[in-house]
Amino acid sequence: MRLQGKVALITGAGSGLGRHCAQRFTSEGARVAIVDIDSDRAEQSLKLVEEAGGDAIAITADVSDRGQITDAVKQTVDHYGKLDIAWANAGVVSRGGVPSVAGGEYVAFEDLTEQDWHDVLGVNLSGVVYTAQAAIPALKANGGGAILATSSAASLVAYHSIAMYSATKAGVNGLVRGLALDLGRFGIRVNAIAPTHGMSPNFLMPPGTPVVGQSYEEVSGPWNPTVSPIPLKLSRPPSLTDNANVALFLVSDESAYISGATIGATDGGTLSRVGMWFDEDLNPQPAS
Repeated sequence: MRLQGKVALITGAGSGLGRHCAQRFTSEGARVAIVDIDSDRAEQSLKLVEEAGGDAIAITADVSDRGQITDAVKQTVDHYGKLDIAWANAGVVSRGGVPSVAGGEYVAFEDLTEQDWHDVLGVNLSGVVYTAQAAIPALKANGGGAILATSSAASLVAYHSIAMYSATKAGVNGLVRGLALDLGRFGIRVNAIAPTHGMSPNFLMPPGTPVVGQSYEEVSGPWNPTVSPIPLKLSRPPSLTDNANVALFLVSDESAYISGATIGATDGGTLSRVGMWFDEDLNPQPAS
């Protein structure tokens, strides 16, 4: 088991990738603190873990509140005796979202309010800062460990109508590099994943929506790689597991010498594109 004996804290673990990885990490031998602002979702994730024989606890906390996430780390250490892994996974999209995907109403950037900015900044960037700050003393006491953050492809390329979200995720990438430089001497590694595909549609749904447990691509209908915009053509759609595999690698000892990296976990070549589109086939196949 790749995480045998490890203790991990995962924020945003009540749904989506966080819930999926709470189950995955415990199946790999970890004991997990499932942290979420929604106590019902956290308890549902806990039930799934325990039904599979895993060891976890559920903690309700708002990561945008430094005191709450500090207390969540304390509860974890008090319960399990240590902390090896802290994953700042919780995130929210800025108001207006991606209208074409979420079916929501477009909100012009200039019409977003100060509160809109504080909401997305508080969870997506301050929440990562506070989670790291809370975890570092426990990781130092443990002789080292891993901090992981969930960034986004939107930190690397532009997405329509979510500039505030993109800004916070780009901030995550910078934070990861800075912390990796500062914390390496304590044996603490700091990395981020930047998912592009294979993420849960719950991210763009209203709070309290039933947890889907599958990726956008899996729930959108029969998979046809020939019409998918993803350059990499595989016989199945990208899934939460594809992102979970990279997260698991980055918190395990298999990545012992990786720190300061933001990895495009599931881009499938999408992020390699230039900004211009060409109608002609730039990679023609030879005639048979």
